[in-house]
Amino acid sequence: MTSRGAEKMNNDTIGVDVSKDHLDAYRLADGAARRFANDKGGHKALIKWLAQTPLNRVVFEPTGPYHRAVERALGASGVPFVKVNPRQARRFAEATGKLAKTDRLDAAILARMGALLELQARPAPSEVLLELKELYVAREALVKDRTAAKNRAKILTVPVLKRHNAQRLEQIKRHIAAIEAEIRKQLQADPDLAQRFAILTSIPGLSAITAFALLIEMPELGALEPGQAASLAGLAPIARQSGRWTGRSFIRGGRADVRQALYMPALVAARFNPDMKAKYAHLIETGKPAKVALTAIMRKLIVLANALLKANRKWQPKCP
Repeated sequence: MTSRGAEKMNNDTIGVDVSKDHLDAYRLADGAARRFANDKGGHKALIKWLAQTPLNRVVFEPTGPYHRAVERALGASGVPFVKVNPRQARRFAEATGKLAKTDRLDAAILARMGALLELQARPAPSEVLLELKELYVAREALVKDRTAAKNRAKILTVPVLKRHNAQRLEQIKRHIAAIEAEIRKQLQADPDLAQRFAILTSIPGLSAITAFALLIEMPELGALEPGQAASLAGLAPIARQSGRWTGRSFIRGGRADVRQALYMPALVAARFNPDMKAKYAHLIETGKPAKVALTAIMRKLIVLANALLKANRKWQPKCP
């Protein structure tokens, strides 16, 4: 191993495999491994253990509801951490020949991945953003429930079941409205978030729901370069070329929730925003499939949102 590689491997990176009941931690510098309970007491014990040596980063995978409490605890203690995509972590493991899968091995792989790739820790989200994220996730779950209930309504024939399903739809409607009202309330109570929300909703076609998604799922917006914003959302085209062969570019990875939130605004922009409409029409005329053209509009929207937030100004139509 080169001296550069040895330097990377010897830095203090800790991998943590998060499960419902346990946190398996592995310290790369000396190979020490510990298991902690995934509860408040376990989080305190983990942070105490982390403080034993200088630390560059803690690396873990997001695991739905199971990682959120430990993420809060790490952020509150000022511990630098990196969340990595599970698919990327698995591919890193396969590339290094580690095919076995246990909690301890997964923690060791995450530590090696963080050190070798020199993954950069990002600032911990604020408590307000964490609460907003929880509200947004709850809203998304209710939207899925609403879709399922509407689908059931089409096939139900028994009167009592139809009545119960209609009542459930009304209940879901009330709960979604209550959650959206709470999100608005929390956004307006924070001057910075309120300003960012106003800027995003000034963009034609960008609804309050889409603005919620961008603020909550992509808090880095406004501090990124244009290419970084598109890449983080998974909207930057990935080239495919080898020798003289060139394949179609495609998009992959990134934050699926952001792409989903931008889909409807892109449809609206492609029809009613003059600049976006012209861009969409040009792509179609040059033979691009509608899906590719719409992805380009989504990319322009996220780049525009990032630019306006960076400049701290609302969208304004171009002067004729």
